[in-house]
Amino acid sequence: MYEPLFNNKFTNALFFYFCMLLLLLFSPFLFIWELINTLRSCFRPTENMAGKVVLITGASSGLGEHMTYEYAKRGACIALIAIKEPESRLEKVAERARELGSPDVLFEFADVSNVDECRMFVDDTIKHFGQLDHLVCNAGIGPLYSMKIDVTKFIPVMDINFWGSIYPTHFAIPHLQKTKGKIIVNASSAGVLHPPRGGFYNASKAALIGFYESLRFEVSPTITITILTLGFIQTNITTAKYSTTGVGVHLKRDLADVSPSMGVEPCAKAIVDGVCKGATSITQPRIIKSLFFIKFLFPKLHHFYSKTWADLVK
Repeated sequence: MYEPLFNNKFTNALFFYFCMLLLLLFSPFLFIWELINTLRSCFRPTENMAGKVVLITGASSGLGEHMTYEYAKRGACIALIAIKEPESRLEKVAERARELGSPDVLFEFADVSNVDECRMFVDDTIKHFGQLDHLVCNAGIGPLYSMKIDVTKFIPVMDINFWGSIYPTHFAIPHLQKTKGKIIVNASSAGVLHPPRGGFYNASKAALIGFYESLRFEVSPTITITILTLGFIQTNITTAKYSTTGVGVHLKRDLADVSPSMGVEPCAKAIVDGVCKGATSITQPRIIKSLFFIKFLFPKLHHFYSKTWADLVK
């Protein structure tokens, strides 16, 4: 009977090291190719956003708020979505967007984990503006976890982080096809690097990456999908104070204090710049790309690095 080639341990190992050798031999060329693509992106024409319509979820603070401002500076009309909370700043974000140059701003309170509410705010955006050009799926939560806690408490993580992007995408696609628009999804580098104590958050972001990488082939070339694999951005979600507001374990220090991080304003600018130049993936800060390389080629080194800041949580 025929035995599959990779059932043989020796053959399996031989192919692995052969592929590793080829990768090392060609890594200079891959580096040059990456550099060329980066330089080429600098000269791509930038999409004119004046009068175009952008829908942003999770827009009341953090990255969603600052992406709103970047789009406003470019003259885009904006629909802002956030959950209604006692301290919600959504109306103030809308006012600031108008001051920065947005000709028209619509804001609504909605729960992205509710399919009917997602249908509602997409429909309301179309009724108000008549079109949709960019959908920014940014809403998310990021509690750390402990298996000592009832795991059912983390169901909202998948509901908000995963389904909270899938639902609006589903309803927006017919409208984006008409405008040859874009979908921008905040998937996070955690979906690739799997940092300690982030199991449910990591899983939700890995699910986003898998879904949208697959969706590319269904909607291309009519709709462009940009997947954001961001590292630690200096927003509330990376602070010790934020971690005390929900379920899970709590941070001893802000994550930005022990890991490469980036300010929220330059990050938002880099994202919108990249999206308007047609980027299909954006990683910020750029050092995170090197961590992707380390994880897949040198997993033991990645494991050591992860353990150095695992003591952050109790």
